[in-house]
Formats: sequence, structure tokens, C-alpha cells
Amino acid sequence: MSLYLRQVRAIIRKDLVLELRSRERLVSMGAFAVLAATLFAFSIDSTRVRPGDVAAGLVWMTIVFGGLLGVGRTFQLEAEDGAMTGVLTSPTPKDAVYIGKTAANFALVFIVALLVLGVFMLFFSLELGPSPAMVVAVLGLGSLGFVALGTLFAAVSTGTSMGETLLPILVFPLLLPLVVYGAGATARLMAGRPLSEVEGNVRMLAAFAVMALAAGSLLFRYVVED
Repeated sequence: MSLYLRQVRAIIRKDLVLELRSRERLVSMGAFAVLAATLFAFSIDSTRVRPGDVAAGLVWMTIVFGGLLGVGRTFQLEAEDGAMTGVLTSPTPKDAVYIGKTAANFALVFIVALLVLGVFMLFFSLELGPSPAMVVAVLGLGSLGFVALGTLFAAVSTGTSMGETLLPILVFPLLLPLVVYGAGATARLMAGRPLSEVEGNVRMLAAFAVMALAAGSLLFRYVVED
């Protein structure tokens, strides 16, 4: 294994071990997902609106809002303990730090995305259609694109006086394509539409994730150094 991959792996392991010890971010995101799904379930008049018609959009909005609770705290420990200086002066490449942080965030957000899907299936009596694996894949691609942007802008917001309150303002406009294509693909899959109707949305989600990762890897060094 190359030195670069070992450095990325060490960052992933460090973040996940700290999260498993505290469970602070995972619990807050999971609790929000359950509460949001419960509120949505009771706020929709099922006699006028079919829950299945709006469930896909609500799933994605819950993932985004819940995910921000955790992603926004990506660099909190480093900022509080003054460890950010150590990260910047260490021989670890800045893009390796970004990739490692993004991978750890992806693991947490993807778990929450699956929890959100399960809760909505319970409250809205949803079915995943004939291709449940594709639904999970769509959630995975969307989660990857989300954390790729979220991790980059979490570093931006951590260095400001506004802190986590700035993160939604920065991220939400850029997440519009992800929510549109993600919700569209999820709705079609749950409705049992053929995979050919979903291919375009999946490709756009994959392109969004790749572009977000590439942009984050290139820009992260400038964000943390400034």
C-alpha cells in the first residue's frame, strides 16, 4: 500500500474511531431523521395526497438536513483543540486529509440515508420496487456527492465567526442538482419504472459526485491555508 493510501486510511480510521466512542454525530443525525419522518407522516393528508407521490423528495430533503448536522461538525474537534495547526503543518498532503474526511463522512451519512429510507418505508408504507439494490445505489451516489461538497464547505465555515450556521447558506444552492436527480431517480424506482428511465439521473448523480470530489481535492488546500 502506498504512503498516500496509508495516510488516507489513518484519517478515516481516526475519525470513525472517535465517532464510535462518542456517537455524537451519528445519534444527532439519526434522531433528526426519525423525528422528521414522523412529522412528515402526520402532516400529510393521505386522503388528498398519496404518500408515495411525495415520499422520494421528502427522503432526500431529510438526508440533506440530517446530514448537515453531522458534516458541519467535521472539523470541530480540530478547531476546539487547536489541532488544525498540526494538520496543516503535518507532512500529510492536504488532499489526503480531504479524501479521508470525506470517506469517513460518507460512511456516517450513508448509514443515516439507509435509516431515513427505512423509516419512510415504515411510516409511508413504501415499496422499493423491483430494483431495491438500485435504490440503495442511488442513495450511495447522492450521499457521496453531498459529503464531498459538505466536507469542503465545513472547512470554510469552521474558520468563520458564523460557524455551522454558514454551512447551509453555502451548500444548499449547490445541492439543487443532487436533490432533483436523486429524488427523480428514487421516485421512478419506487414506482417500478424501467431502469432505462433512471439511467440519465444516475449518470448525472455520478457526474455530480465526481466533480464534487475533484473540486474538493483541488480547493481544500486553499481553504484550510487561508
